[in-house]
Amino acid sequence: MNPILLESLRQTKRFIIIVIGFTILLIGIAMVVLPGPAVIVIPLGLSILATELVWARNILNKIKNKFQKQENKKEKI
Repeated sequence: MNPILLESLRQTKRFIIIVIGFTILLIGIAMVVLPGPAVIVIPLGLSILATELVWARNILNKIKNKFQKQENKKEKI
């Protein structure tokens, strides 16, 4: 295949993943004030974005670390 075509396909795939991730993330943020499982949808959107964006991966790792610390505190009690 043509290298230019391959690069275009990669960029198109990345763009689609980012659009889907942001859409799910925005729906999750809206669910904070609207009825719905925002606690599940926001990390889902972040995890989709984390496949392509470093800042989303960092936020997701911070959230995971907070939950792991809380789990460890509960186990000690």
